[in-house]
Amino acid sequence: MSASPALRFLFAVNPASGSTEKTDWEKTIRAFFEGLPHTAELLTLTGKNDEQALREKVETLRPHRLVAVGGDGTVKLVAEQALAAGLPLAILPAGSANGMARELDLPLAPQQALEVAVHGEEKAVDVLYLNGQDLCLHLSDIGLNAQLVRYAQHQNWRGMLGYARAACWSLLHKRLLQVHIEADGQQVERAALMVVLANARLYGTGAAINPDGDVADGHFEVVVLRRLRGWELLKMFWRFRPFDPAVVETFSTTAVQLEIRRPVDFQVDGEYRGKTTHVEASIRPAALRVLVSAPKPAAA
Repeated sequence: MSASPALRFLFAVNPASGSTEKTDWEKTIRAFFEGLPHTAELLTLTGKNDEQALREKVETLRPHRLVAVGGDGTVKLVAEQALAAGLPLAILPAGSANGMARELDLPLAPQQALEVAVHGEEKAVDVLYLNGQDLCLHLSDIGLNAQLVRYAQHQNWRGMLGYARAACWSLLHKRLLQVHIEADGQQVERAALMVVLANARLYGTGAAINPDGDVADGHFEVVVLRRLRGWELLKMFWRFRPFDPAVVETFSTTAVQLEIRRPVDFQVDGEYRGKTTHVEASIRPAALRVLVSAPKPAAA
């Protein structure tokens, strides 16, 4: 059997990701690659001109794989460059919200995550583009959750405790939005607390807003939270139970337009985008290659 070819890996590391207990990623990555035929290059993200710095590093190094080390925001940043360069993406979950990693059932432990990045298998997943150019890998929404994201970012609250505090504030300030939804020729009017554009099933908190979602089925779901009801909310954490359509209504589609009567909060993959009255989304099937765990061999 021939030896595996030597690969060049470019790790984009966000040192600000995660909680106070942070992994020394450079040391961990260097130690993992000792004795391997592959090479690892690290780029530390600073929060200033990261997109340009990563693009230039890709052009100079010409890596075979890009690796995002951080939370959902970092994954999105690196995924954009992976798509532009036609490269596979690996993920080392290191953020306070790791929605895409949860969706792909990636290990959270650094050593196991590195095993997948180096020795895993490629999986082609769908991506969404919102308003023509804004990449969405898993979940975007308008209304209640986007309001939560806005407040959490404004207060600089991180981790599950931060999200919980922001959720309490958001629930106290909830309001219905009036939205016109046009999806695959179907048009409906709804009063809702929030509308989710769901390429995946899970938020970074683990809440399953779209239990039947699949990141690789060529469709996405428009999930309309019409009202709050305790039992239905509990289902989001007691995965994966179908919702009462009178409370949570779901449309499967390949494209959608949302028209909102008044400006509402809008977030994309955990990043606040401001207020909006119009959102368009369309899917690009199997556009991104992601490293996932190799399936276990069947028992003899």
